[in-house]
Amino acid sequence: MSEDSFLNPLSRHIWAQKYRYAEERDIGESWRRVAAAVAGVEGAAASHWRKRFEALLQEFRFLPGGRILAGAGTEHRVTLFNCFVMGPVEDSMDGIFQALKEGALTMQQGGGVGYDFSALRPRGTPARESGTTASGPVSFMRIWDTMCTTLLSTGTRRGAMMATLRCDHPDIEEFIAAKSEPGALACFNLSVLVSDRFMQAVEADEPWPLLFPLSAFDEGEEGEIVHRRWSHTAEPVPCRVVKRVGARDLWRKLVRAAWDHAEPGVLFIDRINHWNNLGYRERISATNPCGEIPLPPYGACDLGSLNLTAFVRQPFTDRAALDLSALEEAAREAVRFMDDVIDLSRFPLEAQRHQARGSRRIGLGITGLADALVMLGLRYDSEAGVAQAEAAMAAISHAAYSASIELAREKGAFPWFDRNAYLERPFVRSLPAEIRREIARHGIRNSHLNAIAPTGTISLLANNLSSGIEPIFSLRQKRQVTGPDGSRTPFELEDFAWHLWRKNHAGETPPDAFVTTERLQPEDHLRMQAALQRHVDNAISKTINIPADYPFDDFLAIYARAWELGLKGCTTFRPNPVTGAVLERSATAAPCCRVEDEIR
Repeated sequence: MSEDSFLNPLSRHIWAQKYRYAEERDIGESWRRVAAAVAGVEGAAASHWRKRFEALLQEFRFLPGGRILAGAGTEHRVTLFNCFVMGPVEDSMDGIFQALKEGALTMQQGGGVGYDFSALRPRGTPARESGTTASGPVSFMRIWDTMCTTLLSTGTRRGAMMATLRCDHPDIEEFIAAKSEPGALACFNLSVLVSDRFMQAVEADEPWPLLFPLSAFDEGEEGEIVHRRWSHTAEPVPCRVVKRVGARDLWRKLVRAAWDHAEPGVLFIDRINHWNNLGYRERISATNPCGEIPLPPYGACDLGSLNLTAFVRQPFTDRAALDLSALEEAAREAVRFMDDVIDLSRFPLEAQRHQARGSRRIGLGITGLADALVMLGLRYDSEAGVAQAEAAMAAISHAAYSASIELAREKGAFPWFDRNAYLERPFVRSLPAEIRREIARHGIRNSHLNAIAPTGTISLLANNLSSGIEPIFSLRQKRQVTGPDGSRTPFELEDFAWHLWRKNHAGETPPDAFVTTERLQPEDHLRMQAALQRHVDNAISKTINIPADYPFDDFLAIYARAWELGLKGCTTFRPNPVTGAVLERSATAAPCCRVEDEIR
């Protein structure tokens, strides 16, 4: 592969600025570097797997996470894992600043971080030891935000952080409103941990208790006590009810904030824990910055995506088809590649290495879905389009699990594998009977296999594919790229499938399958996400783009529908004056400009 594989200047620019190492002359040399480094952990079989991995990477068939592309086979002391969930933020000054230090060390090596701030006592609570008053979790989040900004000024990779807070924390209303001002907590994505109990209270229009563990309050202080399993506690603990609010009122505040400034997102946390393959040994209360990997304390995400457009045969014809056999084979090889990354990577903290190698979690997903559907002649919002997407994800999931079983036969199961407990987990029970029989017989190498990431930058690298499972944003668009000196360079881009169509069908009427985001309804997004979630053991990063004039009550219903469909989370984006614009459609493609959220 040579630089001629790039169809636009921005794709070449991204390779040169983000992924090219030393004197590499073209992206083919980058693939060879990465393949050799990852295959190096295979011992005597390294040469065999180097060739297989290099073939897998060619033509953008498989796109490893950006940290892998940038770091594997280099002399840089960086992690190959894109993101981490950090350890508990303990409710003390020592604990808070130890957590801050660990986050800084992780981000310095290129990893994004996620934190659950629910363990920090609410604003106004007396701190007995110092005689002062607690300032609350949002105030400490500002320290993290400053830390991240400071690291960016040193040339560290663009920082990304996720902050979560329980829906019953006394400071939840302050958290919901935390990004209402332009520039506030700019390095954070925010998500509220929404419980089943809360959603039931919303449906019943009941009062909702805001509470905190009793240990944070003065002895003898009166008030109602209830028991809840708090963040990072093994069992329910006594909690004092600080006040009660209307569940529906709080829910409307949360959704209104998303309407006004695109955050917070919603994580249906009980559902996340219910479907967690390692639910028998861990409790999750945070995700990585984009939400596709819910993780325990010190958990890490090892990401990669199969480019569905590379598996479409005879595109834009009556004989167009997705080569599921080739896709399954690529998934098997990608699982081995990503499993090897776990052994190759450095880790900023020993606790992160321990977690990654104990569970050997990976997140193999897809990108280019919308473009692939167009090439197959299927609309994103059609029943046939959703069915094809689900079939592809099911094939990848089953192939990935089968490959991981084979790796367990060869190299051993992940250290924390408990055969009986694992086989009883809900997602594992949903797998085909033959796969479950093989897990019982041989074990499995990786606790989790699939996740769908946003893939923004690597999809741009691969000639501006539609990102992840998102619809095509626009057929043509403008992007502003900020250089190391702060200057901004504009790029005009065409969607990959649109470019391919124009190249081979000049003058012909484009097929109706070329549907873009502005022509879709929220239900179309939700239906696609729900169909694929059935075959994803981690989670899905998905943003529902909403027009600025969308009625608020209809917007509110999107979140209720996400809950009804069994999704693990919901994130929306509506153009607003707080977040600003990062993308705009070219005038030749549409008469208006639109904002797209590139972080989530």
